Amino acid sequence: MWRLNPSLEVLPCGDSAFLVELPELTAVVAYYRGLTGAGASAGVSAPQGIIDVVPAARTVLVTFDPETIRPFEVRDWLESAEPAEGISGSGREVTIEVSYGGPDLAEAAQFLGMSEDEMVKLHTGSEWTAAFSGFAPGFVYLVTTHERLRVPRRNTPRTAVPAGSVGLAGEFSGVYPRSSPGGWQLIGTTTAALWDASKAEPALIRPGDLVRFVEA
Repeated sequence: MWRLNPSLEVLPCGDSAFLVELPELTAVVAYYRGLTGAGASAGVSAPQGIIDVVPAARTVLVTFDPETIRPFEVRDWLESAEPAEGISGSGREVTIEVSYGGPDLAEAAQFLGMSEDEMVKLHTGSEWTAAFSGFAPGFVYLVTTHERLRVPRRNTPRTAVPAGSVGLAGEFSGVYPRSSPGGWQLIGTTTAALWDASKAEPALIRPGDLVRFVEA
């Protein structure tokens, strides 16, 4: 284990990966953006031999080819990465058209103490950053710079949420790429294809992307 600073640790995972532990999601986003060439490290690419950089809620997993790059060189790269400031997206910009009026829109708006129209305007007027992916192929956890859209998950999850459903849960917003069980508050739907395995880049949204919702 290497302790880089009081809030960040690097743990070896076998002989070809490191797991970086961070204290909170905003730190993960900033550190991931630093590793992938954003903010203060803009224009700096990963060293040859780095295979993948995968963010999660409190960690960043870095895999590498030990025949191309040595572990201590990866460690040095991880130590020298300068986290980007804030959580604003630094990758591609992705626009998602949404038909608002989901089954939980009224209840979520009431919970937040605002009208449905106010909630829709806030959701479309916010800049969302893709923090990390998970749960299902193409599903990305989106975060923004304020907490005015923070709502709890449903007490009773649905056994089937339709593909294209746009939801809120806790600090996150997201789009269900396919029909699946889920407990998020559903506020709208989109026809955008979040995952297409036939494409070279199957995921419509990738970590680091800036996402904007627009009312259809």
